[in-house]
Order: sequence, then C-alpha cells, then structure tokens
Amino acid sequence: MSKSLPNRLTNPARFFLEPSTASHRQYEALRAYFVEGLSSSEAATRFGYTPGSFRVLCHQFRHSDDLQFFAQAANGPQSSPKSDSLRERIIQMRKQNFSIYDISEALREAGTDLSPASIAVILKEDGFARLPRRGDEERLGARVAKAATADCKQLDLSPHRLRTKFGGIFLFLPDLARLPFDLMLKEAGLPGSSQIPAAHAWRSLLALKLFGNARPSHVMSSVFDQGLALFAGLNVIPKRAFLTEYSCRVKPACYPKLMRSWFDECAKLGLKQGHSFDLDFHTIPSHGEDTLLEKHYVSKRSRRQKGMLVFLVEDSDTRVFCYGNSAVRKNQQNDEVLRFVEYWRERTGQVPNELVFDSKLTTYPNLNKLNLLGINFMTLRRRSQQMLQAIHQEPLSAWRRIKLDGVSRAYKTPRILDQKIELTGYDGLIRQISIADLGHEEPTILLTNQLHRSPAKLITRYAQRMIIENGIADGIDFFHIDALSSTVALKVNCDLQLTLMGSSLYRLLGKKIGKGYDTAKSRHIFRDFIDAPAQVTITETEIQVQFYKRAHNPLLLAAGFADIEVPIPWLDNKRLRFIFD
Repeated sequence: MSKSLPNRLTNPARFFLEPSTASHRQYEALRAYFVEGLSSSEAATRFGYTPGSFRVLCHQFRHSDDLQFFAQAANGPQSSPKSDSLRERIIQMRKQNFSIYDISEALREAGTDLSPASIAVILKEDGFARLPRRGDEERLGARVAKAATADCKQLDLSPHRLRTKFGGIFLFLPDLARLPFDLMLKEAGLPGSSQIPAAHAWRSLLALKLFGNARPSHVMSSVFDQGLALFAGLNVIPKRAFLTEYSCRVKPACYPKLMRSWFDECAKLGLKQGHSFDLDFHTIPSHGEDTLLEKHYVSKRSRRQKGMLVFLVEDSDTRVFCYGNSAVRKNQQNDEVLRFVEYWRERTGQVPNELVFDSKLTTYPNLNKLNLLGINFMTLRRRSQQMLQAIHQEPLSAWRRIKLDGVSRAYKTPRILDQKIELTGYDGLIRQISIADLGHEEPTILLTNQLHRSPAKLITRYAQRMIIENGIADGIDFFHIDALSSTVALKVNCDLQLTLMGSSLYRLLGKKIGKGYDTAKSRHIFRDFIDAPAQVTITETEIQVQFYKRAHNPLLLAAGFADIEVPIPWLDNKRLRFIFD
C-alpha cells in the first residue's frame, strides 16, 4: 500500500495541495495557472518552482503534442542493445579467464568499444565473481618487463658499451671517488646488505637526488638504465620498495655523524669553510589529515599548517648548506642556534665568527649567550607600536644619511639612527640601528653586538643574508625539499641529508667550471651540464663517458674535464675518462 493513502483518508485535500511525484506536481501547477487563473509567479511559489523554470514548463506544455506529457517515465533505460548483443560473447571470454580489461581490449580489436565498467555490470548480472589476483605469467597479452634484482656482485664490468640518459651525473664521480665514501658511511653506522651495501644504497639515492628526482619512488621508469646503476656500482638500480624503505632502517643518530664527516671531507676537496653563516628555518608542509605534526608558519602560503620544521645553516662564503636539522620541535627551536654553535666547535675547534639571522630565530637571552661566547651576531628586531613611536620622536638631528657601496639596489642612501640600548635578558648594551628610506613604510631595526663596525658594512652584510632565502628556494625547487614523502621524520632526515650532500657536489662542480657557475643555482648547472645523455664504454682499464655535441661542452673542456683520469674504487679501480664530440 502506498504511503500517500493514509493522507487521502485523513485529509484528502493534501493529496492535491502537496503532490508527491514530479509529474503530479507539474499537473497541479499547470492546472492552477491555466484553470484557476493564478499568476505565473504565484503558481511557481505554491508548488516550489522558480519563476524561470515554471515559464519553461508552461512553454513545453503549450508546444507538446504528446498525450503522455504527465506520464511518469521509467527509472533509467530498460535495455542496452549494445551490451545485450555482446552478452554471450563476454560470458564466453570470462569462462576462458579473461579479465574485464582483456575483454574490453578484445572487443575493441573486433571493432566494438565497450568499457570495462559496462563489462563488469554484465558479468555481475550473470553471477560471475571478480577474478582473483593473478601473477604476470597468468595474464593475457603484453606483460610488464622485470628488471633483475640489484646485486653488487652481479655488476658486469667486462668490456661492453651502453647508452644512458644519466650521462651528466658522471661529472660528479671524480669528487666522489676522492672521498672515503664507504668508510664515512661505515663509521656513521648506515645499514646495508651483502647484495646492496650501505655505500651502494646511498649512491643510488644520491644519484636520483643529483638528477632532480622528486621522490625515490619515481625510479621505476629508469630501472633499465645501466648508466644509473653503474654510477651506484650495481647491476641494476634498486627498486622503489628498497629505496623508499631504506631510510626507515637508518638510526637518527647516524645523520649527524655523516653530516660532520661529509663536510670535513668536502673541505679537503677545496670546499672552504667560511667564517660567517646565515641561519634560517623552513617549514616542509604536510598535507595529511591525521598527522601528529605541529603547526608552523609556511612563508610561501602566509599561513600556519602542519609540517616538519627544518633548521638550515648556509656558509655565506661558499653558499653551501653546512648544517641541517629536521627534528626541530617548537619548544626547541629557540635553542637551535646554540646547538649549531656547539656542532661547529666540535667540528673545527672554535666557535663561528659571525651569525646572521632574522628576528624570530631565537630569544634575547640566547643573544646574550652568543655574546658571552664571543660570537658576532646580526639580527632584526621585531617592531612594536611603542618602539616605532619612540623612534619617530627622535629629533631629525639624531639621524644621519649614509651611502651603501657595492649594492645593486634602488635605495643606496638610507638614513640611520645609531643607538646603544638595553634589552631584557641581555647583559650590557647592544647596538640598535634604525634604518629608514629603504623602500619600506616603517624603518628596519637591526640589532648587533658589533659596536665598532661601520653601519654601511653592517647593513650591506645583512642584505647579503637574503642569499640564504634564494639558497633555500633553490633546494625547494630543484632538490624537492618540500616533497614530504612521509610524515615519518626518519624519511625527512634522510632526504635532508641527501639535499645537503647534493648541494655540496653541485657547488664543487660549479667551482671547477667557473665562468659564473660557482654561484649559479643548481637547476642552472643541471640544465647546462647534468641533463645530458652519454655513451659509456667499459674497457679492460677504463670507463669512458662520451658526451654528444652540446653548446656548453667547451666550458667542460676549458675546465680540464677531458684530462681527468680518476680511478673509481667501487668499479674495480677502473679509470674514469671523459670524451667530448
């Protein structure tokens, strides 16, 4: 019995005033308009139409010759001539263990295009269950080719020739070969196996990082490239599962040891250690919903969101990241600068000469600790309304204009107010320089414990700190720091260490090439030199990497790459040699 019958018994008028079906509502609305004489807007309001849709309904009724205008249409098509005619054929193919995709492909080859979803509906109607998951040998048609299992003992170094799209990464091999790479990883405690030792696993990850791969999981399109495997010292590059899970086997204590030894050894290759450092935080945003991460400020989005807070230190002389920590919590971030000082003292036997950072990096008591350690620092001060009012109340005679030399900017003659002030938590006086006419509405306030250095040099040095933001942007853009592959901090630590190592190798390569590449961004070096296919010839004594003609090859020739003959320890000490067409 229909649900509307009780309403007809208790209140028959509701059946006509509150129609329950679309056709009934159309009928009552049109009757009210054409028979009862209601206006178009009144009829539309009474039966829930918009004025426009009701006018369309009246138009359709006037121009319809169909006597079944108010007949309720059946729900959906009652038959499908296309699929019904193929039903028997589809059933026969399923009985031969064809999947819905195999059936769809077979029908397409026969001239009939039927989607896998439509085929699945037909099979379900006839009582067929889904096929169990099948192995590659059970599948019909084309099969995915399988690469061999990665094994350093299966590496073929007999004379032969191969072609690789990763030819450019061999330009990093001379520097890697001069490092005690295997010993560094062993002392750091990185895990490995008999088939893929730690050094081979790490070179595989580093090769992908040097080539700008966003994630190790993207390696599957390159597992058959023998050049990539040769760089790592393996017969084939490890697969996605190994590379993505390797970081989970690394103890967090391994990374500081590896970072320390890496930069010590890079210094022996000519990557000098400077005396002034730029410090900054960067948030790697996480887009998951159920993550147990803290919220941090993301500058490029101008908002706070969940993510990993990374602390980075760049050597201002060499423009290389010399320290990184991705395990920073909110309650620890103010003291991270002190941890870097301790790290640098353990590494070099002395504290850094100068640190430059922004206002939110640490606190005034920590500035006092830096001062007591004899470390020169430079930072900005957060502006408050009270502070700005006090600055504006200073007489014009207290301000003086200076000239910034060697600065390529529009505002070269700012006005400054040079004062010595007291800060809460800071013992003694600290120098405060208020800088106006820099293109900002409010003055910039610089704090430093360098009481006798000229204001022009201080301002120029702080302006150079913006280079670290460009350096971080380079790391984000090319090394994909923001490609947070997992909310597990272990993976972020691994990716950060690979980024630090990749940054050093690119800087060493740029220094060798010169001609402006010593300060060029990594992406620029990659585009001109690294993204280059090559033909690799393995002989009894040599590994010859032959580059095809490219516009920038003369720069490599001028840098002496054609004269390099370096033995590669993990390739049976065969000598690496570059050949240019």
